[in-house]
Amino acid sequence: MQPVVASEPDGSVRVRGLRVKDAERRVGATALAGVVRAAESDAAAMPRWTWSDTNRWYPLLLAAGVRIERAHDLRLAHRILRHSVPGATLSSEQWDTMPPAALTNGALGAAGHEPATLFGAPGPIEEAVEPDPLAELDAQRAAVAGSCEAARLRLLLAAESAGALVAVEMYHAGVPWRAEIHEDILTEALGPRPRAGERPARLEDLAGRIRAALDAPAGLNLDSPRDLLRAMDHAGVGARSLRKWELERLDHPVIEPLLEYKSLFRLMTANGWAWLDAWVRDGRLRSEYVVGGVVTGRWASRGGGALQLPKSVRRAVVADPGWMFVVADAAQIEPRVLAGMAGDEAMAAAGRGADGRGADLYEGIVASGAVATRELAKVGMLGAMYGGTTGSSGQVLPRLARAFPRSLAFVDEAARAGERGEVVTTHLGRSSPPPGASWHETQSGAYQDGAGEAEAARARSSARSWGRFTRNFVVQGTAAEWAMCWMASIRRRLWALGQVPDAIDGQVPEPFAARPHLVLFLHDEVVIHTPSALAEVVADEVRAAADEAGRLLFGDFPVKFPLSVSVAGSYAQVK
Repeated sequence: MQPVVASEPDGSVRVRGLRVKDAERRVGATALAGVVRAAESDAAAMPRWTWSDTNRWYPLLLAAGVRIERAHDLRLAHRILRHSVPGATLSSEQWDTMPPAALTNGALGAAGHEPATLFGAPGPIEEAVEPDPLAELDAQRAAVAGSCEAARLRLLLAAESAGALVAVEMYHAGVPWRAEIHEDILTEALGPRPRAGERPARLEDLAGRIRAALDAPAGLNLDSPRDLLRAMDHAGVGARSLRKWELERLDHPVIEPLLEYKSLFRLMTANGWAWLDAWVRDGRLRSEYVVGGVVTGRWASRGGGALQLPKSVRRAVVADPGWMFVVADAAQIEPRVLAGMAGDEAMAAAGRGADGRGADLYEGIVASGAVATRELAKVGMLGAMYGGTTGSSGQVLPRLARAFPRSLAFVDEAARAGERGEVVTTHLGRSSPPPGASWHETQSGAYQDGAGEAEAARARSSARSWGRFTRNFVVQGTAAEWAMCWMASIRRRLWALGQVPDAIDGQVPEPFAARPHLVLFLHDEVVIHTPSALAEVVADEVRAAADEAGRLLFGDFPVKFPLSVSVAGSYAQVK
């Protein structure tokens, strides 16, 4: 059953395709949750809800305590199909330009937050005008059916839509966050909270030391890279940039206080008091994920920076009383998916280990005799996937190509396709964007009458640059697909574990109260908040989900995706 949910101009909601006599129902926005709850409770129905945008519709259901099992996000699917199925006839331009609805403007409706509205932002429902979802669904089905790899595309669209459900659920549940511990972290590092417009005491002290070491005036603006570099040049420091690795090589009294200043300034600006006030409320961090926010399909974040939580503040991430965190980190996803895509049994064997259950892939490359050290194996594989051809990477690549010819040939061919201006695809069928007009102008310029070596050199450089992009696109994009399948499997498995009644403490909102649930995702790492009694069971399910994701993408091909799994009460305690 694939019911389609659509808004009406008068603010009501039309639901079509239900397994009832009146297969089309029109209800008020607040009654939608009851309709969905009834359909989800019908074991034979197995609905896959189809709607314009998960961000617009799902917060309303979660605020009413309703979780859905499956959805089809038309906006996300349209974006994939538009670029990935040549000749597909999709509907109006509204779908091409539709941005994701925002969750960060009071859309959640959980305790302590503004009530939810239907479209994830304050204002009357009728203000949001949606294109026809039924016409778009029909067009998408036809596009998939007419593609060369329909089964893979269906899996990709299902995984992308499941990822959208996960993202909204993580925003709804929030990351447990102890504001008082975060305050202590900031005070320990920076000194007491300063008044508005003032610099924290520790930064002020370091600023004085930096100016003294440079013999610079009190008015030197340390937060202006240009002014600071000019002062350092005047003092004979010899720095060409403010990059950490370059500064660490220099010998001058300003280096030590400057490096500390940069580190603490980053803490203050990225996760300081202003960040804490803006993003942590009622004991939860709620940061919005943007599913497919990167062209390869990787996620991005909007507000709060959930994808970049530094270790310096993780001590504030503390599980609720009676709960624990299960943290799982997938090792070396990209070279493993490369082995799967290329059908490289030698590379897969390097990552399986002696017991066949999964091991450090780089150590496996060393054991194969291809290179002498783990560091060389890592540098070489990163060079293969990202196009590094100089230094240690360039020296190692020929040896890797002899040991693992299928994997190296696979990324080399993706690079050559990019250099020709062609489109490449991930394992499940997400296509890369074509190079833009300026790229084509540069290429054609090399063949114009009167073109010289300079134009030819620019064309070669531009072609190689786009080749490096397509080389990595196929690997990074497929790694993102594996991660989405992994999370979708985790989500389903966690819900199946059910509730632990004595775990209810009022902190976790429905429908996840007393249930394990995902709260954080960082590309190759997930954090699950679970009742303590289920922690070890959850850890086993997360491992099983990784195996399932590998089978979904690569079938019986023996590539393993081992995990490092930890159970802890604080995120800072995770190894």
